[in-house]
Amino acid sequence: MNNLELNSLDLIPVIVIDFYSKEVIMFAYTNELCLRLTLVTKFCHYYNRTDQSIWMKGLESGNLHLVQQIYTDCNSDCLVFSVLILQTGLVCHTERPSCFYKLLK
Repeated sequence: MNNLELNSLDLIPVIVIDFYSKEVIMFAYTNELCLRLTLVTKFCHYYNRTDQSIWMKGLESGNLHLVQQIYTDCNSDCLVFSVLILQTGLVCHTERPSCFYKLLK
């Protein structure tokens, strides 16, 4: 983790993909503590910039994300979490399987 490049807010962006389909399902931020929690528990922990708090994905909804692999990009300033989606398979708070469903026109 010492090689990761955090942004000015001590965060690192995370692209989350489905382990099987490789589809992008969400985007979030993590910080060093969240990443440590993710590595120890294998459940995704992110940083909520609005509330300035840690949240474990699915703790309230039941749609937990179990990390299978974590990748970093060539600059070490972005991560990809490859996850198994437990429970219903829904990811977005809009009850969709991906947060990326709006086509930009």
